Amino acid sequence: MTPVEIIDDIAIEQGSANPYADLGRPDADEMLVKAELAHQIAQIIKSRHLTQQRAAELLGMPQPKLSEMLRGKFRGISQAKMMECLNRLGRDVEIVVKKASRRSLGHTHVVLA
Repeated sequence: MTPVEIIDDIAIEQGSANPYADLGRPDADEMLVKAELAHQIAQIIKSRHLTQQRAAELLGMPQPKLSEMLRGKFRGISQAKMMECLNRLGRDVEIVVKKASRRSLGHTHVVLA
């Protein structure tokens, strides 16, 4: 059970590292991975001072679709497409498969190197 703290008569509950899980989403792990990938794409676009139109051209996607992804609406975009976007932005993406520690189910996460 998650501890609850009362501040000014408002119950405050500490969340987990995955807000999608906190919201009870059945696809929470996948959504978190996509959010992390989208964040990396957004950071690269920002650091390169690209317009959304220019970035969309580089990524091979329509600008409205890129805009939605950057605003967290990435349901129609696969993880594979997001990794391809990172490649097109000059980033290597490595996939490492290892035995899960202390769990029967594995977990997918994004690590920035």
